[in-house]
Amino acid sequence: MPKASIDTRKSQRINLRTTERQEALLRRAAEATDHTLTDFIMDSAVDEAHRVLADLRWFTATEEQFAEFVRLLDAPLPSTERFDRLFARRSRFAE
Repeated sequence: MPKASIDTRKSQRINLRTTERQEALLRRAAEATDHTLTDFIMDSAVDEAHRVLADLRWFTATEEQFAEFVRLLDAPLPSTERFDRLFARRSRFAE
């Protein structure tokens, strides 16, 4: 079965305002990496967006931190009146 094609046409516009200094820096960096200014800015922005979003999905912990995390997940919830009432109700999904 052929793979579904992904539309890679650039159809969206993003307008940016910069200082002269920012533009000069970006142009120098783009030239140094043999990219157009647009490609350099977009590649940099997309890389940063991936990094930011990955930080929201992935985290690291020491073995001790992870053990404490697992302990807290496995620990029973404290019994409270609100939980007791909630769990005593008949489920809407029960037949």
